[in-house]
This record gives sequence, structure tokens and C-alpha cells, in this order.
Amino acid sequence: MESLFNTEIEGNNLILKFMGEITLYHVAEYENILNRLKTKSVTNVIIDLDDVSYLDTTAAIFIYNIEEKFSSITVKIQCINQNYLSTLALVKSNIANYKEYATPQETTFIEKIGKTFYDYYAGFMAFVEFFGKLFATHLNYLTSFKNIRYKEIAFEINESAIKALGIVSLTSFLIGLVIAYQSAYQLKLYGANIYIVDMLGISIFRELAPVITAIVIAGRSGSAFTAQIGSMKITQEIDAMRTMGFEPFAFLVLPRIIALMITMPILIFVADIMAIFGGIIVANIDLSISPELFLDRLSRVVAAKHFFVGIAKGPFFAFLIASIGIYRGLIVKDDTQSIGFNTTKSVVEAIFAVIVCDAIFSIAFTNLGI
Repeated sequence: MESLFNTEIEGNNLILKFMGEITLYHVAEYENILNRLKTKSVTNVIIDLDDVSYLDTTAAIFIYNIEEKFSSITVKIQCINQNYLSTLALVKSNIANYKEYATPQETTFIEKIGKTFYDYYAGFMAFVEFFGKLFATHLNYLTSFKNIRYKEIAFEINESAIKALGIVSLTSFLIGLVIAYQSAYQLKLYGANIYIVDMLGISIFRELAPVITAIVIAGRSGSAFTAQIGSMKITQEIDAMRTMGFEPFAFLVLPRIIALMITMPILIFVADIMAIFGGIIVANIDLSISPELFLDRLSRVVAAKHFFVGIAKGPFFAFLIASIGIYRGLIVKDDTQSIGFNTTKSVVEAIFAVIVCDAIFSIAFTNLGI
């Protein structure tokens, strides 16, 4: 049946007469007609629904909005169909409940600060709980050689370290080139060309190679850990493992952490070699220092302790990167957007943790005279 909407103003009365079907498809048109009416002199509104053959909930909400629009004057609904009146009453009661219970309250500045601190506190406590369970599982894991999953550790060594050798080597080589090139320009001004060996050796062995390697691994392997475990959580593979009696920490967490702690010192060693190689090339081309002279002075002026300090940082950096990446994977929610969010967070937090850890090491080693 065709839908019609007639408006008529008689003195101070506005008569809104609906006929036929009133549905979602007619409401927008009727609303435009209503908005064009001049209703300043109107004191009474009559909504006539006697000739309506069908009324859906959208139309009922539209009529409720008309009542709200003219709430300052008298509004009368004229309807003989009790079903329509029941629908209007139901809509009115539900909208009232929604406004009472569902309208968001505006939070104050103090409340926002409190909520932010509580979120950080809850996140920190969850991370502490993860560490506690990790160490408890680790101790139980190492009580017997039979518990150690050598195959999974070897697989993770290949995935997180051997396959990363190329990008770590290239990055370190370029860093060595850049540092040597920038330093060479300044050293030539003072005729101190040979001191490029001292500067490169100490800075690369102690700081640059470990930190650059850790940043590359955080971006490559740390993010991979989060994405892999997060995907397993979404597909309920971790729940399936628990159902079958397998401990996820023993099968998923510890092999990744152990593998990265084993291989990080090796990656730092490779980074040392490649960065020094880059420095040798620049020193030979730009400062006329032969590779033989460079290596001879390197062995005489750069103590072995600088090399071992850099290598010793590796397992600690690896533990932080792997732990943060895995933790972020375990707290992924059941949606793909959460994987992207936590993967990004894992990389940022791992890099930040590495830098803080490196600063602590620098302060400690300096005060200890190492």
C-alpha cells in the first residue's frame, strides 16, 4: 500500500496525518518535509495514525522524535490500533532506559589520569606474572636434559639467527662505513688519522655492534614472535595445546628465548667483524691507512675487554627482546587488529628495553672500571 504524509496548519494546530505504510524507506523524506514547516505559531500538534496500515520500529522512533521536537507544547497521538500504540510505548520506554543507563558520562581530568595509571599498573602486574611463570617453567625445564626440546631450539636458531645474518651483517657494515667516514673528515683536520682505529674499535665493540644488532633482531625476530603466537592464540591453537596436556611455555616460549640467547652473541660477533671491515675500507681509501696497519693498531690499543663487554650484553638483550615479543603475543585479543597493535608495541618496547639495559650496563661497567 502506498505511503502518504499530509501536513496541515489550522490556526494554532499542526495536524500530521500518516496514511498507508510508514517504514524505514519513508522516514527520511517525511523528516525533510517536517523540517521545512514553519511552526512558530503552533501550540498543539496532532499526530493522526488512524489510516496507517503498517508501522515499523524506525517509524515509531521517528514519531517519538516528533514528540521530543515539540515537547514544549501539547502533542496528541490519534490512533485506534492498539498494536501501534504498544509499539510506540515500547520504543519510548527503551529509549528512556538507553538515555538513563547507556549515555556515557563525561570523565574528569583526574579520572583520566587515574585510569591511565591503573592501566599501566595492570599491564605491569600482568608482565610480572608472565615473568614469574616464565622463571618457574624455566627452572622445571632445566631439571632434566630430557625436558629440553633440542629440535625446537635448533629450528628457532635457524629462524631467528641464521636467517638474520644477512641483514645484521649488511647493517653493521654500513654503520661501520658511515661512522668511519664521518670521523675521518674530522680527524684529517688535526692530522690524527691513526686514531680512527681507537675510536672505531672501542665504540663498535662496546656499544654500536650490540645495540644495532639488538635493534635489528627486535624488529625482525621480536615482531615475528608476537605475530606467530598471536595468530596461534586467535586460532585457539594454544588452548588446544593446553587441552591435550602440553604446556605452552615449554613448547612455545622457552625454545624461542633459549635460541635467541644462544645466537645473539654470535650475531654481535659477526656485527663486530662487518663494522670493523667497513671501517678498514674507509680508513684505507680516505686516510691512507693500510688494512695491515689498521689491524696491528687495533690489536695493540683496543683491549680485549671491550670486545667481551659487547658480547656479554648479547644474552641479556636477547632475553628482553624474546620475552617482550612473546608476552605481547600471549595477550593478543581475538581480532586481527590486535595482532598489528601488539606487534608494533612489542618492537617499540623491546628497543626501549634494550636501550635502557645498555645504559645500565654502561653505568655499571664504567663505575667498575671495566
